[in-house]
Amino acid sequence: MTTTLRQTTTLRIDQEKKDRLETPADDRHSSAHALMLEAIVEYVEREEKRGQYRKEAEAAWLAYQETGQHITAEETIAWLESWGTNAEQDALACHN
Repeated sequence: MTTTLRQTTTLRIDQEKKDRLETPADDRHSSAHALMLEAIVEYVEREEKRGQYRKEAEAAWLAYQETGQHITAEETIAWLESWGTNAEQDALACHN
């Protein structure tokens, strides 16, 4: 069995936000604490994905600057429009 160490962290929020948390927590038969934990986990996961997307975009931009390899918007649109038709095209290859 894997044991996850937990630490207590204080989160100071104003009374209005605390009150607002009670309604969705009650609706879910849960606690405001559980709702906050879920929100934090979702936020961190989203930010990690956003950071990874940014890194991949920067790498793609650098690769384009170095090689000039690309696919035009028009080529991409034509390729996408072929999906599900009898004339469906294979994936496009980058070119200069």
